[in-house]
Amino acid sequence: MASDAAQKTILKLILSLPSPILRAMSGGGVVYKGGRTLDPRFQFFAHAAKKLPPMTSLSPADAVAGSAKGLAAVQGPLEPGVRTESLSIDGPNGPVPCRAYRPPQTNAKAPLIVYAHMGGGVIGDLETCHAFCSILSSICSTTVISVDYRLAPDHKFPAGLEDVLAAYRWARDNTARFGAAAVPPAIGGDSMGGNFSAIVAQEMKRTGEPQPAVQILIYPAVDVASETPSMTTYADAYPLTRATMDWFMGHYIGADADPADPRLSPDKTADLTGLAPAVVATAGFDPLVDQGEGYAKRLQAAGVPVSYRCYDSLAHGFTAFTGAIPAADEACREIAWLVREMIEKQTL
Repeated sequence: MASDAAQKTILKLILSLPSPILRAMSGGGVVYKGGRTLDPRFQFFAHAAKKLPPMTSLSPADAVAGSAKGLAAVQGPLEPGVRTESLSIDGPNGPVPCRAYRPPQTNAKAPLIVYAHMGGGVIGDLETCHAFCSILSSICSTTVISVDYRLAPDHKFPAGLEDVLAAYRWARDNTARFGAAAVPPAIGGDSMGGNFSAIVAQEMKRTGEPQPAVQILIYPAVDVASETPSMTTYADAYPLTRATMDWFMGHYIGADADPADPRLSPDKTADLTGLAPAVVATAGFDPLVDQGEGYAKRLQAAGVPVSYRCYDSLAHGFTAFTGAIPAADEACREIAWLVREMIEKQTL
């Protein structure tokens, strides 16, 4: 059996093939849905995934291990000059492991960024968003603190959210340690991490604490209680299907929790005025694309400054594919620049 390094090299060679050949290897033809055409490299991964057991057939522990191995093969390298540091902060139920990404040069006028990885509240760890956090750190010239929050089913809602809130408040109180501006950090995340980030901004408003510098919401899950058309159009998309979403929520939400609770579904909050400026990014081939776009529009209607992008040819989870899909890498860098621009407009 080939080593992990050899497998990654082979995969890279395959993915460098011309698009028509990749499509021919992936069932043939163009994948076109809802007015969008899927990137041929994502099409290749989606075709290959059909030969594997669906996540919904796995135990949470097996899903964690399988996703970690799969993402390791497609993640890009750490950005040049970015250094990492392991941290442990006091959480509501004991220490919360975190990782700091320090840029080659720190802009003392820029806020920290606190980041929460994707994974439906059930899978994922500090490696899930490793490359993207380094991109954010490098482009925004500030330290990014990635949070290894508790996961369901062992720790159901609101355990992971409470860990992220604790990490955010810790970062707010320790800006000097990282040479960052003495202002509230930005808060960001993708998928479930985007859910947490939207809720952190709302929670700061509820408690009368200062708003984050920016909220970074990447294909966020903002409503686990409602249906949108994209949940049907992209119900069988790769890597996030409608069935997988239900599997995640089945593990994440306890029997006594209300899916319409704004701390589960931040889009259920009626008044969005006064929230932090937002960078919102969605993927075209994603059951959640309508949610992210809808929340961005609601924020704008409430007077919140918003930069919104939909990456039509990409799929959910693209922040983890920077080493395999050039369009995903480009999208991640554009998002980081949008965050930098928003920070400069609001805080510098």
